[in-house]
Parts: sequence; structure tokens; C-alpha cells
Amino acid sequence: MDWLERAAKLKQWAGNGTHAPHKPLLLLYALGRFQEDADGELRYTAVEEDLKRLLTEYGPANRTTPACPFHHLTSDGVWEVRTDRGPGSPGSGVGALRSTGATGRLAPELRAALRREPSLLGGMARMLLDQHFPPSLHGELCEAVGLALEPAETEHLASAGRRQRDRGMRELVLTAYEYQCAFCGYDGRIGAVPVGLEAAHVRWWAFEGPADVDNGLCLCALHHKLFDKGVLGVGDGHRILVSQRFVGRSATAREHVTALAGRPLIGPQPGTRPIAAAHRSWHSSQVFHGTPRPASVA
Repeated sequence: MDWLERAAKLKQWAGNGTHAPHKPLLLLYALGRFQEDADGELRYTAVEEDLKRLLTEYGPANRTTPACPFHHLTSDGVWEVRTDRGPGSPGSGVGALRSTGATGRLAPELRAALRREPSLLGGMARMLLDQHFPPSLHGELCEAVGLALEPAETEHLASAGRRQRDRGMRELVLTAYEYQCAFCGYDGRIGAVPVGLEAAHVRWWAFEGPADVDNGLCLCALHHKLFDKGVLGVGDGHRILVSQRFVGRSATAREHVTALAGRPLIGPQPGTRPIAAAHRSWHSSQVFHGTPRPASVA
């Protein structure tokens, strides 16, 4: 049984690049808990708040519940659920999972495979990260689910059949935006080398985002992270969106985040294609959180 392939083909809501990471987040969480305690079970009532936080932080913009993936992941052959009455899930209802003492854990065959081949865990985790999340979130997501990965030990497993990133995109995007953050204008260098500037995909690479300049933004490290987490977006007229869900009381937060609302992007330089409307629309519907703040008044 090819566990990497099975992890890569989790049944999910589909259509138009919908970002639906409910099952991948649960599986990553389960892998992290397996790494900590290979024989442990995850009682729904004990992990419900952890899973809610993960979905809030890394899930879709619309509110959701961890009860659905807790139940539905059983259909993929990587997860099992038991209740006080015996094997089998009571359904996807929150009340049923709570009242029946439902517990879940990785399927027995998968647990056995992970014991035989410890590097498989890292390979599955990297497969899930690459398929469902941008690279800017990988490190903190591993911390959030308690995963400790060794790159040299696992990279070869996850790379099988994986789309390869275009390493030339960074230079193309940074050049298009003249080596400055499109949100704040930051343009730091050490000597001749840009530092703290990154090429951000608007439509994520994991969701068939092309390695084209009109799907890219040159952003500083802070604004890249906030863009990928749905705090910032790009609206009509290529003006910056700031989510009303973002709260920052300090003068620094106001200056570097909330004050950006309604400002035009800096760049790209003349003769370069701006962000394509289709990619802006994807980010606004799949990543950006909630309603944008009104434009800041100077």
C-alpha cells in the first residue's frame, strides 16, 4: 500500500481551486501526536479545541468545525474512529462525537508502516504541507501540530510525483517590483543582495498557481506572512485589503498593517503585467479572512 499516494489523494471538497484543508490539518495533527505517543488515542473532546484553533489559523475563511474531518477522514483509509459502543464513527455531528466518547487515531496498517519505516512520517507530512499550504507557513504549522521533521531524511520520500517549483520566479517577480515590497516599500539589502524580500504567489502554488509574474508579488517577510494568512489581500484597482479580523493595538501594528487599507500597490514597473484578476479573485475567496477594513484616512 502506497501511503504517500493515499495521503496525496485525500477526498476533499473540490472545484475551482477550493482551499479545503480540513482533512490535511487533522492528518498532520495525528502524525504529530503519533510522533509523541505512537499508541495514544485522540479523544474528540480532548482535542476539539486544538483542532478548532488549527482550522481558524490555517483553514478556509468561512467558519467550520473539526467534527467533519474527524468523521470523514475514516473514508480515506488512514484514520479510524471508535466510541464507547465499539468501532466506527457515530457521524459528523459534534454532539454525537462528544456524547459517545469518540476517539480517533491513525489506521492500524498505517501505524505499523510508520513503525517499520520512521522516515515515512516525514514524507507524508511534507507531502501534505506541499499540497495544501504555501512554504511561508510550513515551519509554524509544524510547530502548531507538534511535528519535528528532518529535511535530509524525508525530502526524497515527499518529492515523488510532486510538481516542481520554478526557481526563476523569485528573480522575475523581484525585478518586476524593482526590489521593494509592494505593500510598504521596504527595499533592504546587504551589499548588493536583497534581504527580507520574497516572491509571494497570489494563487498558491499548491492550488495550481502558475509561476508567472502576474501571479506574483514582491513582499517583505512580514507582509508575505500576513498575505498568506489572509490578513492582507489585493482588491479592485490593485488596492490593499486589510481584514477586519486583524487586531493590533500598538502604533507599530497600526503603521505596518491597518494603515495599509486602501493604499495602492507599489509597482509593478511599467511594461510588466499586474496581478491577473483571476488570481486576485482566488486569493480573496480562498485565503483572505472576513470583510476588508475601510480605506485609512491620511
